[in-house]
Formats: sequence, C-alpha cells, structure tokens
Amino acid sequence: MTASARRQRQDGRVLDTVVFDLGGVLADWDPRYLYRRLFDDEDAMETFLATVCTPEWNHAMDAGRDRAAAVAELVAAHPDHAGLIRAWVERWDEMLGGEVAGTGDVLAELDAAGTRLLALTNWSAETFPLARERFPSFARFDAIVVSGEHGLAKPDPALYRVLVDRHGVVPERAAYVDDRAENVVVAEQLGMTGVVFTDAESLRAALVELGLLPEASTTRP
Repeated sequence: MTASARRQRQDGRVLDTVVFDLGGVLADWDPRYLYRRLFDDEDAMETFLATVCTPEWNHAMDAGRDRAAAVAELVAAHPDHAGLIRAWVERWDEMLGGEVAGTGDVLAELDAAGTRLLALTNWSAETFPLARERFPSFARFDAIVVSGEHGLAKPDPALYRVLVDRHGVVPERAAYVDDRAENVVVAEQLGMTGVVFTDAESLRAALVELGLLPEASTTRP
C-alpha cells in the first residue's frame, strides 16, 4: 500500500498533518510534582491547588498574564500562603516530569513517514523556553504555537486560527491530538479530525485507523 493510499480515510479525506497538544500528551507537567514536596498532607495540597493556585489562575498565565503580577495579586489575597504561591514561579521547573511514555515514539514514526508535525499548546511564554530545553522531541515540530505568546488560550478558537493562518494549515487535512476533550471539539468545529489522547498506544491505534501510520511500527523493536 502506498503512503498516499494509507493516508486516505474511508470518508475520502486525505490527512497529511498532525497537530499535537504538548502538556499531558508529550510533556508530563503536574504541579503536584512540586507541591508534594511542600505539603505533608495530600488532602491539604489538593485543597490548596483547588482554592488558591487554581487551574483558572494558571490558565490566565497560559493566556499571557504576567506571572509576577499574577503571583503578587494572589499573595495579597492569601498572605498566609505567600511562600507556597511564590514557589509556583520560583520552582516551576520542578513541576515538569519526563516525556509522556510512548508519545515520543509515535511522534518519531510520524516524522519518519513524512507527516507534517505542528504543536498548539497552552503554555506561559515565560516558562516555555525551559520546557523546550527539557524536551528535545519538541524539535520535531515544524512550528509550535504557544498560547502565552498570543494572549489567547485554548479552547478559544482564535488561537487555533493563529495556527491555521500563520502556518498554512488546511484543517480538513489535519488531525488534532489533545488530552482535553473540549479542546478537541473546537478543532473539529474548525474542520480538523479530532483525537482525544489517553495514552500512546491508543493514540497510535487512532492514527493507524486514520491512515497516518501503518499497522506495524517501523521504529520500535
């Protein structure tokens, strides 16, 4: 079977591009890696992450808010947690784990097959350079659109349009991979083929079904 035939979907659509989310798909990031070192009690840590350094607070920094300003405002609101809040910035690198198991292998397979690889990530512009150094597989992407650099964050469709418009992506020829279903929904609304990421094995199976990879791996033993 030729490469072009393998990429032909049953509905007649031909895919030649895969767009990856990064955090939770390729890069393992979790504030618990840091805060488990700062809390003796797991429940107290979870309460702190749910009520003080919340996902919404972090999302604002992913959308371009200055980290120093975000920390200062939160310290003023929760002075009893000042040290823990400042640790978010001062020890942010300790929130990074390794590469998500197996995803780098899938990325390498796609690269070897000549698939165009792009990334669309919610990430603070201030911390992304540290992540780029930590994860050499990021170098496989033709381009990476970082939310914090544009003052937008997924699932805002405007961020997806930055990717499409600046990097010449034809949505109908692209698959989009993300661990958050709401982000995949927006990609599908723009015409991409969505894949919700759970693990590398399931991702590879989905890409095989889409005709982007052969059934047998060509890079793994």
